[in-house]
Amino acid sequence: MDYDILISGGGIAGLTAAAAFGSAGFSVLCVDPAPPVTEREAQGADLRSTAFLQPAQAFLAEAGLWERLAPHAMPLQVMRIVDAGGDLPEPRIVKDFDSAEISELPFGWNLPNWLLRREISAHLHEMERVTFLPGTATTALFTREAEARVTLSDGRRIRTRLVIAADGRNSPMRQAAGIGVKTTRFGQKALAFATTHPIPHENVSTEIHRTGGPFTLVPLPDFEGRPSSAIVWMEEGPKAEALMALDDEAFEAAMSERSCHLFGPLKLASRRSIWPIIAQHAESLTGQRLALVAEAAHVVPPIGAQGLNMSLADMKVLHDLAIARPGALGEAPMLDAYARKRMPDIRARVAGITALNRTSMLSNPLLRDARATALDALYGVKSVRKTLMQMGLGAKG
Repeated sequence: MDYDILISGGGIAGLTAAAAFGSAGFSVLCVDPAPPVTEREAQGADLRSTAFLQPAQAFLAEAGLWERLAPHAMPLQVMRIVDAGGDLPEPRIVKDFDSAEISELPFGWNLPNWLLRREISAHLHEMERVTFLPGTATTALFTREAEARVTLSDGRRIRTRLVIAADGRNSPMRQAAGIGVKTTRFGQKALAFATTHPIPHENVSTEIHRTGGPFTLVPLPDFEGRPSSAIVWMEEGPKAEALMALDDEAFEAAMSERSCHLFGPLKLASRRSIWPIIAQHAESLTGQRLALVAEAAHVVPPIGAQGLNMSLADMKVLHDLAIARPGALGEAPMLDAYARKRMPDIRARVAGITALNRTSMLSNPLLRDARATALDALYGVKSVRKTLMQMGLGAKG
């Protein structure tokens, strides 16, 4: 074998997987067609942020990454849900979900995606058991019972015991294995950008529901001496495109109004990016000598910080199975165990977040009133509130 594991995809999920399996003693090759964009203002930089919930943070520590990431992380102590679905764009119900009710730790820690790519890829270059080849793609997959052979864009054919597909929602390795997907399209797009604001966020993540989808502010470290937040603004596709086309001054006025002015006037602190919103899950998580993880396996709308945390849950299960029986790496019983452990949770979370997203999109005033009433009722029952928070962190329902 050339490597124990080949990871197709060098996004945050793939890079994290490489660090985790490399630190566990496996030889790893990670490839991605594009070099990681590691500067905030560079063209193509991922301006979204990721909130690593408690289980994900523990896995990052196990993978040897957290010590490097911690100085850049912003703790999230409270998740605030605001319903602003009345006649005017202003809060009418505000509910705080405080991590102190269920844990001594924050819900999670937020980091910008471009910074994660910078720090994790730099860490991989220091690891003896990991080779990271940005600018190299996987182009073909051939599997046998004893091994997989992966053809790379530079012409090489790599023999490996396990292929991990972390190569996105249009995964080439998933397609090469003939695994189908089920996709839900919402007609939505999301804008992502960073802002500054005069009122501090106080480590509170705020999700504001009105229509078209949630407007979410996630705390970032201060930027140029002012409080800062990462924002994901979900809207119906045509409206999102129209917002994207506004000049900065008009856009700042629009986002300040959509934020219900909870943080004062919002000012752009980065360029804007836009991408389509879908929900998707693979019909199978495995093929011969192949495991699907992250967006190759599942895609969800950016609600409740579930996306990448689901991805790291995939990695954790694969990682634990590999460590338990290193000699069985990539064999059918290991992959079957992975699928059994992950598929029920994936399908439940994709369905749940799909339902939440449809609720957040409501434009009918009567239905928006019903949404506000439901939020009020759910929050008012302490046992239900605590269960919702625990499920958000990854506990089984």
